[in-house]
Amino acid sequence: MDMHWIATDFGGLEVFHEEAVAVPRPRVGEVTIQVRAAGMNPADFKHIARGTDRSLLPIAVGYEVAGVITAMGADTMIASGGGAIGDEVIAFRVQGGYASAITVAAKDVFAKPPSLGFPEAANLLLAATTASEMLHVTGVVSGETVLVHGASGAVGVSVIQQAVLKGIRVIGTASESSFPVLERFGAIPVAYGEGLEQRVRDLAPEGIAAALDNVGTDEAVDVSLALVEDRSRIVTIAAMQRAEGAGIRVIMGAIPASAAYRDAVRAELIALAGEGKLEVPLARTFPLSEAVDALTLLSAGHPGGKLALIP
Repeated sequence: MDMHWIATDFGGLEVFHEEAVAVPRPRVGEVTIQVRAAGMNPADFKHIARGTDRSLLPIAVGYEVAGVITAMGADTMIASGGGAIGDEVIAFRVQGGYASAITVAAKDVFAKPPSLGFPEAANLLLAATTASEMLHVTGVVSGETVLVHGASGAVGVSVIQQAVLKGIRVIGTASESSFPVLERFGAIPVAYGEGLEQRVRDLAPEGIAAALDNVGTDEAVDVSLALVEDRSRIVTIAAMQRAEGAGIRVIMGAIPASAAYRDAVRAELIALAGEGKLEVPLARTFPLSEAVDALTLLSAGHPGGKLALIP
């Protein structure tokens, strides 16, 4: 028997439980992966906290993993081509990644670059595909300057790296303690708080082409609206309530257009990470059995990098 984590109800971390499970054998179009690392994201607990459809319970937790193929369905190839037992792989978007083994659709499985560790690989794609979509929907191009709210978080750090690769200038909001992180990846840091709009104007006399919001605060939305005239070039992944009234873009994995875009860029982002052009800062790892402790740290905010569960 293998172990996995489920949410038995909607609510806080008290609804998360570890249980033994028999992992199903893969059918045509599926592979079984021995999980070496499970990636962790705020969505893992936020979706449980906000859930209302009880017919979905219990819910297997976790959207991305890295590991080794242990079985393949007949006539099956993984998304990056080929695939064999023993191959090291990344899987995203899956459900139930907080597990010691998982059977998933082969179309969501890609060869893991040898240069990428399992914990980093398991934490690459949710943040990186979100960041890529933020740049895509705002249409930013080389030579433009963008403002990234919450630039020191996982999505923000990925936005910075992807933007810099495209020749885009990034100004990122963060606490002063996180300024070195932003500078290391090529962004210009600016402290959030009173006076943010003017500080950004001083740093960008050429103007801000687009604003990318990862935090959802009123300050982030208000400053974005003040600095970016074209509201189609303001995007948020967090200010859902403000966005509708303000006429700014919202993206999320549950939106079909977002899901399709994110699926389409997975191979490209894995290649960039394999070439060392897209880094996944890792804070620490936890044993799979300590998932609630890891989620407690993650939900408190600012863990200092990504977290991974190790079966």
